[in-house]
Amino acid sequence: MSIPIVIICLATLWFFPMWRIDMRAPQYPDGLSMQIWINDVKGDVPIINGLNHYIGMKTIHREDFLEFVFMPVSIGLFMAAGVLVMVLKKKILYYIWTGIFLLIALLSFADFYRWEYNYGHNLDPNAPIQVPGMSYQPPLIGYKKLLNFEVLSQPDVGGWFYIASGMVLVGITFYEWKKK
Repeated sequence: MSIPIVIICLATLWFFPMWRIDMRAPQYPDGLSMQIWINDVKGDVPIINGLNHYIGMKTIHREDFLEFVFMPVSIGLFMAAGVLVMVLKKKILYYIWTGIFLLIALLSFADFYRWEYNYGHNLDPNAPIQVPGMSYQPPLIGYKKLLNFEVLSQPDVGGWFYIASGMVLVGITFYEWKKK
């Protein structure tokens, strides 16, 4: 019964953003926001790109992310594999499927951290504003103060469903393993 729940949770990634980064500063009291979808980046990206130019950060463009190509494919294949696991009804396949989910999640977080690190550290040396020793890496998750900006990085609706699907997979796997 858990496989359809996981597949439905993962399907939300095509209808809701996975992640969001919110920024507030005195000059932006309503804040700025960037939402990361399974295949796109949306929100106040043009404004964020304009601001980041001054401190030497690269601009953000959908075309620059191979992840927006392979993430929908990998999640789609994972969901199709779930249907196969459901049809074959073998516990070992469920355990392998769970392991693949955890691997995808781990690689996704590592890739996101790598992108944030490069984005915040590889600055244009000719930028109009330079603060010696300052990097602008957004937090992977949580809050961080970057100059006069308060930045919050967290899962969005699709991301919470992704987390829920992982909790279901790991919970059922753990339950079945303990039951033996």
